[in-house]
Amino acid sequence: MRLTYLGHSCFLVETAKARLIIDPYLNDNPAARIKAADVQCDYILVSHGHEDHSGDALEIAKRCGATLIANYEIAEYFGAKGAKTHGMNPGGGHDFPFGRVKLTLAHHTSSHNAGLNPIYMGVPCGLILQADGRTLYHAGDTALFMDMQLIGRAGLDAALLPIGDNFTMGPDDALTALEFLKPKVAVPIHYNTWPPIAQDAGAFAARAAKAGHTVKVMKSGDTLDV
Repeated sequence: MRLTYLGHSCFLVETAKARLIIDPYLNDNPAARIKAADVQCDYILVSHGHEDHSGDALEIAKRCGATLIANYEIAEYFGAKGAKTHGMNPGGGHDFPFGRVKLTLAHHTSSHNAGLNPIYMGVPCGLILQADGRTLYHAGDTALFMDMQLIGRAGLDAALLPIGDNFTMGPDDALTALEFLKPKVAVPIHYNTWPPIAQDAGAFAARAAKAGHTVKVMKSGDTLDV
């Protein structure tokens, strides 16, 4: 399994049988080095409805004929707009041709077109992806929660964790999350895109190393073989 970081919380995941993009946010993402038109994939995984996680999902789904995997409300919303979708909900898993996806809890909110007329987009989720004999956890946008200890029982090869604070876990809570999850390697996400979530990922990695955890800080375009 190969991960390519595309900025913010977006990753391209290449498995032996498929290419997947998680939380596609490229066209309006100041950290992204590519645009949605540059993406080729077979599946799209969306953790929740906020535009900085789902903003380019419809464009990519229609152009690539990719199946969008998300909670039921998000799947229905994009399905009504012409995307091919597969709806799920937290606690549920499904076997796809490339491997297995399970949705987990995440403590956050989930809407689209926030402001005067927000559209409810179901509960936010984390994502567990099992493929090629590897297990990847994308936490989505979440606060720290005790059930991360249960997620860690899956035997995580990699965990993608928000550290930006303000909207999600900050570095202190992300360090506790590492204690709960015990991944072989963790990658910080959802930071430095805008001033309210500015963080020093290198300092977080150093603190994690002192506690016995391996953290890989990735720049947009970097790859990691899991």
